[in-house]
Amino acid sequence: MKEIYFAGGCFWGVEHFFKGVDGVVNTTPGYANGSTESPSYEQVYTDKTGHAETVKVEYDPAKVSLQQLTKLFFAIIDPESLNRQGHDEGTRYRSGIFYVDEADKPAIKEVFDRIPGNVVTELEPLRCFFPAEEYHADYLDKNPQGYCHLSLKTFRYLRLYQDLKLVLEGETDVITKMAQISAYIQERMGFFWTGFYRVALSSRPSEARGEILLLGPFQGPPACMRIRYGKGVCGTAWKEKRTLVVPDVEEFPGHIACSAESRSEIVVPVIRNGEVTAVLDIDSKEIATFDRFDAAFLEMIVEEL
Repeated sequence: MKEIYFAGGCFWGVEHFFKGVDGVVNTTPGYANGSTESPSYEQVYTDKTGHAETVKVEYDPAKVSLQQLTKLFFAIIDPESLNRQGHDEGTRYRSGIFYVDEADKPAIKEVFDRIPGNVVTELEPLRCFFPAEEYHADYLDKNPQGYCHLSLKTFRYLRLYQDLKLVLEGETDVITKMAQISAYIQERMGFFWTGFYRVALSSRPSEARGEILLLGPFQGPPACMRIRYGKGVCGTAWKEKRTLVVPDVEEFPGHIACSAESRSEIVVPVIRNGEVTAVLDIDSKEIATFDRFDAAFLEMIVEEL
């Protein structure tokens, strides 16, 4: 067994999340990297101890890698938020990853270096860790209606992601995997439309680039069959090689209205060897359905293609 320590805001939600990760064998909430010996919750709450609310995660590296755990950690935090996660504010709620084995640092840093924006999450050796009081352990199991700063959809995405990894394991056909991913997302998350567009060669004179996004496996009502490079949300995500979260599709320049019922959208490019080979397109009937947490989990899901 190996161990890693994650500070991601209130440790009730962080512990509950990692308890659900396949390959994690034990979790312990506590206080890490401060200056006060064996602090109480009340002392840590003053922000005068230097400790961060942290979860010790013990895991089986044969079942889940440290890189995978690190990706999951970044999927549930805001790495650009200093001393704050969700509604919780203070140095005790700062985000960080604390390692005990120096050999683990490169694997963690590889994930760190791919996180966009001004990342303020700490990456440091573990200096000290003190388990929290017993009533904090398994808090959300003991108090199902208790406070959690994590969105409920992060727990749904975790189960979805892990189930897809199991189902897709060993499958080599990309179209088959696209079909299964679309079906699982649609069934579990209940979006209006979920599907893939594939980058394909085109001989049409009007498609001067010589490539086009062609409709692939999907779940939902009939959709646009061809989308040009740089056009609409899908074509723009293809061109810019990045995930696009659109709170209101009517405000997106050049939006292609495949359905008048679509109100918000997220498009995640599938990138292989630096080039976009497809995009995952998801639409909702509601305004502002998607956020960075959807993006983080969906980006991990398309990595399974």
